[in-house]
Amino acid sequence: MYSSVSTIWVLLGAAMVFLMQAGFAMCEAGFTRAKNTGNILMKNLMDFCIGTPTYWILGFGLMFAGSGAIVGGLDPFVRGDYSSILPAGVPLFAYLIFQTVFCATSATIVSGSMAERTKFISYCLYSFCISAFIYPISGHWIWGGGWLSQMGFHDFAGSTAVHMVGGVCACIGAAILGPRIGKYGQDGKPRAILGHSLSLGALGVFILWFCWFGFNGCSTVGMEGDDVIASAGLIFVTTNMAPAVASVVTMVYTWIRYKKPDVGMTLNAALAGLVAITAGCDVVSPAGAAIIGVIAGLLLPISVNLFDAVLKIDDPVGAISVHGVCGAAGTILTGFLSTSEGLLYGHGARFLLIQCLGVAAVALWAAVMITIVFLIIKNTIGLRVTAEEELKGLDVTEHSLPSAYGGFAFVYDDTPDGLPVPDTGAMPGPVPVQEAVPVTVDSDGVKLTRVDILCKMERFDALKRAMFEIGITGMTAINVMGCGEQRGKTEGYFRGAKVEATMLPSIQVSIVVSKVPVSLVVDTARRVLYTGAFGDGKIFVCDVENVIKVRTGEQGYDALQDSRE
Repeated sequence: MYSSVSTIWVLLGAAMVFLMQAGFAMCEAGFTRAKNTGNILMKNLMDFCIGTPTYWILGFGLMFAGSGAIVGGLDPFVRGDYSSILPAGVPLFAYLIFQTVFCATSATIVSGSMAERTKFISYCLYSFCISAFIYPISGHWIWGGGWLSQMGFHDFAGSTAVHMVGGVCACIGAAILGPRIGKYGQDGKPRAILGHSLSLGALGVFILWFCWFGFNGCSTVGMEGDDVIASAGLIFVTTNMAPAVASVVTMVYTWIRYKKPDVGMTLNAALAGLVAITAGCDVVSPAGAAIIGVIAGLLLPISVNLFDAVLKIDDPVGAISVHGVCGAAGTILTGFLSTSEGLLYGHGARFLLIQCLGVAAVALWAAVMITIVFLIIKNTIGLRVTAEEELKGLDVTEHSLPSAYGGFAFVYDDTPDGLPVPDTGAMPGPVPVQEAVPVTVDSDGVKLTRVDILCKMERFDALKRAMFEIGITGMTAINVMGCGEQRGKTEGYFRGAKVEATMLPSIQVSIVVSKVPVSLVVDTARRVLYTGAFGDGKIFVCDVENVIKVRTGEQGYDALQDSRE
């Protein structure tokens, strides 16, 4: 007999966990650059859309095969006997959709750590593999009646089964890919590459926090009986306690270490606390949940710095630390803090050792399998986009999407200063620059000239570095829209309709030159910007009558020099 209450509870949980895809999409989009927003959203969508049929045909059967399921055929649910693994009163397909959304959550974790530099087709292949066999097999060990389950390993809602598996895959993927262009300077120190919207990132965190009540709370897979109802209440309390405490601890930690409370790290700390409490949310007390929150809140910033500065693994959103490290830590801490079996409650070390063994075994499985998958992809179709595509952004290069913001926000590469200027090779030209732009000097020996440069957005960073390298004293850069004789160009399709980009986004750079020869500025700009294709840009040169520095009143040549008292 099916229970309507338990079935509704499971379906509610499935709907809430599905909404986590939106949370992950907002987090990852907000914490990365605007030029990759459409690509991030597409990957999060495809994680669920590829994972759903894959898990239906392959994953679910593998995950629960040890409990009597029969895998095979286009529709395994026609032939399989799944009665022995179904929670009491819950229909098969309600349980299927509940497990499907958990699988999709594990898959989507990787998107953030491999953001801004991964080929879309390669990511889709990865998503298929994790949903088909990587997640299901280790999930079988834990939840499908496998050897860890039989030993007494406890992972109530997936700190290890879901989050650590995704975190390990994220770590291996980011390591094989290598860091984003400009992430590390010549001295090897990491550079901050800011996300474009902290608001989106925060929205994603709040969505995920809300959905986690379904992720953990509805993992009771039922609401029949006083014990289950009481357990659900405890789970909601512990699920809320850990992220709240973790956020406070991280805020204080960053405030002390960096002299200011770090907004992005504190937001990530909430997710770290949620991941860490997921394994033991049903067996720890509120005090135990607070302890887990404290440890997660300290572990997160330390782990982020370890991967970023020491191991040199570039993780744009901190997914490795949030899901991998804190997922493992939360599972092990359950061995200490479980009120029924924990070491700190006088129950001996056996349960703790089982928790450690389970974490190690699942981490090893995920690491080995995903390494094989990524290396095969890397050596066949390739895993990473070209440097030029990365600088332009994956929206336009992978999806022919000029901007995910439809003209409301312009996108350009803002890679940190200090990188070597790229060598673009020889620059053909019918007229020498010195003849095309004659330079004269006024009677006072100083001539002021303004050079306006219109260039592609993806070339701005190289231009900026080249200009400072030749000694210019300052520049102004603004986002503009425009076109030449070509009247723009068609940039792909949106919902089946061609996008006619008649006014294209570009950068206008203005430089007032006095000390540096104009010819050097023009030559350098042409060398850096030249590709030979339409849209390389234009350079305008005009006289400047005078320049006045507001702070000091200095004029002319002196106003352009940055003398400091």
